[in-house]
Amino acid sequence: MTLIKSISGIRGTIGGQTGTNLTPIDAVLFASAYGTFLKQRTPNKRLKVVIGRDARISGPMIHELVMQTLVGLGIDIIDLGLSTTPTVEVAVPMEQADGGIILTASHNPKQWNALKLLNEKGEFISGAEGQLLLALVENGSFDFAEVDDLGIITKNDAYMDIHIDEVLELPLVDVEAVKSKKFKVVVDGVNSSGGIIIPKLLQEMGVEVVKLYCDPTGHFPHNPEPLKEHLGDISRKVVEEGADFGIVVDPDVDRLAFITEEGDMFGEEYTLVAVADYVLSRTPGNTVSNMSSSRALRDITEKHGGSYQASAVGEVNVVELMKATHTIIGGEGNGGIIYPELHYGRDALVGVALFLSHLAHQDKKVSTLRNELPSYFMSKNKIELTPQIDVDAVLKTLEDRYAHEQITTIDGVKIDFPTEWVHLRKSNTEPIIRIYTEAPTQAAADELAQRFVSELSVIAGI
Repeated sequence: MTLIKSISGIRGTIGGQTGTNLTPIDAVLFASAYGTFLKQRTPNKRLKVVIGRDARISGPMIHELVMQTLVGLGIDIIDLGLSTTPTVEVAVPMEQADGGIILTASHNPKQWNALKLLNEKGEFISGAEGQLLLALVENGSFDFAEVDDLGIITKNDAYMDIHIDEVLELPLVDVEAVKSKKFKVVVDGVNSSGGIIIPKLLQEMGVEVVKLYCDPTGHFPHNPEPLKEHLGDISRKVVEEGADFGIVVDPDVDRLAFITEEGDMFGEEYTLVAVADYVLSRTPGNTVSNMSSSRALRDITEKHGGSYQASAVGEVNVVELMKATHTIIGGEGNGGIIYPELHYGRDALVGVALFLSHLAHQDKKVSTLRNELPSYFMSKNKIELTPQIDVDAVLKTLEDRYAHEQITTIDGVKIDFPTEWVHLRKSNTEPIIRIYTEAPTQAAADELAQRFVSELSVIAGI
């Protein structure tokens, strides 16, 4: 059982001992710190916070604990109920709120939950703000409101529809072109809120929808991370139904993956690449992704005359660099599309709508579209950590060992070889070292990954 406190929020497994898991006490403590952080930032103001959750089983419990804690601090709540991460991000500025919380552990299995924390722009709080909040958690002393000053909860279940409307109004979303193609699409909503909002969006665009695991019970039918090894059911379903492609989202709908008409993975790394190809062909400009993302985005960007840069891993880091470089589109190689025309947050709805528009204009099969993109292959691995391992020392040893290669150390260690690369970093959300590699062939990427798994294991004494 695990509890991870970081600058981006708190994430843990439900049940167990206080302070080592995400128990009700821990949820209240972190909500108290967040509310106090907001009050310190804007004193003498009646504050408002937007809250939504995914469909995981512990959601209603954590939802009530967090809301009522903020009410106790004298903060008003706009309760979206069952929602998505990007929907809450869209709602915060629309409501002129002072912050937002999404209750979701994203791609983690059902025993996990988390508090993702937003600022008044509907964007994740910064690293510096996260440090202030962690200090409040450690202090553990909070000043709650008197009875006449308690917060008020206002329920608003309209925002998923509002979010869809905002996506459909984007200039590059060509609803009429999509309707004319009469696409048929299978949707795997992993029994969370994506099973509600993605089919609604598709139906508004004239797409025939085949639903798979779209009942928001929170009982995930497979591991909710949208990776190939978890998606056998939808791969078969796409072929059985004769569908044009398949759509897979994670429980909070900020990650997006596609399945081709042949039942093959489009590749979550290529979600952003394909959408960027469409966007840049109509609005040329710069792009950003994180250091663990494919070189293919760089190639596509340069094809359209733009400039590509890589940030440290983490959505807040991607967004910061996107703003600094006036980026047209960016995101992460885990299927996260960030399109500033709507908002600075990973948004599967935006990705779906832009991809459909691209597909309609290209008039090609999804497999053909994928084959025409720059071809790289990735391998994603990890090593479980023990408390005794000095991870920083392990990574420094590798850095020194490969000092003759191109090294980047803004986030772990990335080693760029002439035709391939490896990125090694501590996870922000799990007690592991992530090992990402990319090469011109899958065999080369896998071989490079195993080489570094072995080297890390020897250095760490695992």
